[in-house]
Amino acid sequence: MTINPEKLLNRDFGNIRHSYTEKDCILYALGVGMGLDPLDEECLKFVYEDELKILPSQSVIMAHPGFWAKEEDTGINWVKVLHAGQEIIFHNPLPTSATVEATTRITEVTDKGEKIGALINSERVVRDVNTDTNICTLGTTILARGDGGFGGDRRVSASKPDVIPLSDPDIICDLPTLPQQALLYRLSGDFNPLHASPNVARNAGFNAPILHGLCTVGIMTHALVKTCCDYDPSRFKRMRLRFSAPVYPGDTIRTEIWRDGNEIAFRCRSLEQGKVVINNGYLLVSD
Repeated sequence: MTINPEKLLNRDFGNIRHSYTEKDCILYALGVGMGLDPLDEECLKFVYEDELKILPSQSVIMAHPGFWAKEEDTGINWVKVLHAGQEIIFHNPLPTSATVEATTRITEVTDKGEKIGALINSERVVRDVNTDTNICTLGTTILARGDGGFGGDRRVSASKPDVIPLSDPDIICDLPTLPQQALLYRLSGDFNPLHASPNVARNAGFNAPILHGLCTVGIMTHALVKTCCDYDPSRFKRMRLRFSAPVYPGDTIRTEIWRDGNEIAFRCRSLEQGKVVINNGYLLVSD
């Protein structure tokens, strides 16, 4: 089966309702490496229920449609799917417990040719059911490797990547990951076997299970909350980024940061691999 872009664009994901508690927030924070030093009282606020805080990146798992690319009618070879880009627009601060709902819709399917694959963009608006207010809008791009060449639109995307300055970064923040980091993170709901099964990872062309892209985003978010917001997550207003290489559990992630008032450019490197793993990052924060 090959990709049918019209079928994807009209795919009905249904309305997904999702309830989460403070315990889920703590589990998420532990899954992205918070609490590694249990004596760090700033980090402790994200993994201990007394005056609990929530990481902005937890929004990416709220009312998530699941690993829909694995379903047979999509025409996608799910083993080769990679997360290519992510954007989050924050409308209101994230509550530490809530019932939320959202409807995912695919907004664009771009044929990049047989060698590259297909870029698939989706969007979902997450709403707090109890207050009837929008919390955030999430834009996701996946790359279905090897699934291009279906005769679809091969235009260049209208959105251009954010520019990273050529100067040395203003701030550098190094954060480690655990060898079992992906096994912890998957407990927050992303059960793609690519991140747990060595056999599946090898079949996908990797040496070992790789870290979830959104786990890397969570670790990066920790670095940005720490260095740019004094651990105040409510200051996040908009964030976008592109993935450029996978991270392996156990890698150290270096976040390089450039500040221009309330606008921040960033990218992340795996120190062990010597590779940029997140690029073209942009963050808007409030005062």
